[in-house]
Amino acid sequence: MHAYRSHTCGQLRAKDTGETVRISGWIHRKRDHGNLVFIDLRDHYGLTQCVLDISNPIFKQVEQTRLESVVTVTGKVVARTAETANSRMPTGEIEVVIQEYTVQGTAEVLPLQVNSDEDYSEEIRLKNRFLDLRRDKVHRNMMLRANVIASLRRRMIAQGFTEFQTPILTSSSPEGARDFLVPSRMHPGKFYALPQAPQQFKQLLMVAGFDRYFQIAPCFRDEDSRADRSPGEFYQLDFEMSFVTQEDVFNAIEPVLHGVFEEFAEDRVVSAMPFPQIPFEESMLRYGSDKPDLRNPIRITDVTEIFRGSGFGIFAKAVEAGSVVRAIPAPGAAGKPRSFFDKLNDWAKTNGAAGLGYVIFEAAGPKGPIAKNLDEARLAQLKEQAGLKDGDAVFFSCDKKLAAAKFAGAVRTRLGEELGLIDPKKFEFCWIVDFPMYELNEDTNQIEFSHNPFSMPQGGLDALLNKDPLTINAFQYDIVCNGIELSSGAIRNHRAEIMYKAFEIAGYASSVVEEKFGGMLNAFKFGAPPHGGSAPGIDRIVMLLAEEKNIREVICFPLNQRAEDLLMQAPTEVPVARLKELSIRLDLPLAKK
Repeated sequence: MHAYRSHTCGQLRAKDTGETVRISGWIHRKRDHGNLVFIDLRDHYGLTQCVLDISNPIFKQVEQTRLESVVTVTGKVVARTAETANSRMPTGEIEVVIQEYTVQGTAEVLPLQVNSDEDYSEEIRLKNRFLDLRRDKVHRNMMLRANVIASLRRRMIAQGFTEFQTPILTSSSPEGARDFLVPSRMHPGKFYALPQAPQQFKQLLMVAGFDRYFQIAPCFRDEDSRADRSPGEFYQLDFEMSFVTQEDVFNAIEPVLHGVFEEFAEDRVVSAMPFPQIPFEESMLRYGSDKPDLRNPIRITDVTEIFRGSGFGIFAKAVEAGSVVRAIPAPGAAGKPRSFFDKLNDWAKTNGAAGLGYVIFEAAGPKGPIAKNLDEARLAQLKEQAGLKDGDAVFFSCDKKLAAAKFAGAVRTRLGEELGLIDPKKFEFCWIVDFPMYELNEDTNQIEFSHNPFSMPQGGLDALLNKDPLTINAFQYDIVCNGIELSSGAIRNHRAEIMYKAFEIAGYASSVVEEKFGGMLNAFKFGAPPHGGSAPGIDRIVMLLAEEKNIREVICFPLNQRAEDLLMQAPTEVPVARLKELSIRLDLPLAKK
């Protein structure tokens, strides 16, 4: 018999009754009944109940072994009685009567209970992540992640994509976030950068003639933590294709994402293909966001003209000063108590708004503070335009265009939650398309790239030469699921002259472009194919499938919110001798008093 196991802890069944077996694992639970002691032995594959009576000379040893100690049990498989069988366990029809017992690794007093779903602080969990990973839910999340990645890889290969690896040590690139820098010992004063994404390399692979590339790519960005963003590093399904239009990219990746979500959806419904395509401007108007949650049926409406010159002076004056008004319907909210509206008003104030005005439509007529200041014709127009009926209410956002859209989007989400309109059993996908190529930085009054600087402008060089930059859209697109952006992508700018001009508009001189992107720019001068791609975030995909609110729940060894590894104690100080070897002298900020 094998030194440690003849079977796993999830393998034994009624058919194995009478066999002598050997299993190894961690003591998950222990129940001492005086003359009998039961232990649930756990490994990666499952649980098996083991039992020992007081007549056995090793009884005391088993009784005294702490939870989470690693042991090997040799014994006979016996059938449980009908009264003691556990139908919730795959191994619940049998138990193992312990004959031999070896402690392979003793556990000390546990800082967190593995056999419990008790909520521990992030510090305790991450400091003891090896224990946290033993807990059933966390363990299942990691296996889900592994299986999702395996499925993505199979599906991409089946679509004719080839997996390539791109460099981890590369050059710094202005891609929107801070780089992680790596000092070079052989080149004093110079630094590598960890890739924010394999963007330039995957484009160079297209220039090199490899038609369909993909990679489960690690990406590194020195940015702050959020619920859906892990600081430090993350993984994405990075892919690129040659000789393709935007539609070709969509047709390639939609079956992959749809298939993966259907495979792991369990009892949830995945939206049908093809996924709807929503222009950026429409998305900001109708949903108040460029990553809309389509499970929420609420649609925002522009009602600016209804309030222009109206009796509601606050909005009328704001409209004359250049503001817009957005209406956010609240289906069936007319029957809600006054406290419902007061609570939303208080919420709005905590989010920086002056308040949250509303109109309630009842069979007896409209009511509310705003309704009193609008004539019948305007109220009728409002009702029709916003798609309202008696029994509904409507809330308003009034501000400059972008601010009004964002606040209306926040109100839409809040109403969807408060009114129970969001179906948790759905995955609703959409594409956001026609992103603006540029945006105006209001602080500097400078034109900047709004999305990906390597995107092809719609209209090509002619648009860059002859149109107002702020009116130019790009072949850029995001894929969104349930209000979570899974990826950004684009048809790339593959022509050097267009690239020079695009960066010039954003304030980059030709010399800067050549310095920062010399490798790719030079490649474009030797015959580059039209190409495009995208990069869905794997961590976010798994987070959605696992129904987790925080992305750290689906990463084996995540950093905390301060970008610290509490288990391995990173980042750490470096010995002075090592800094000298790297020609680095520290200039630390003064300690705060």
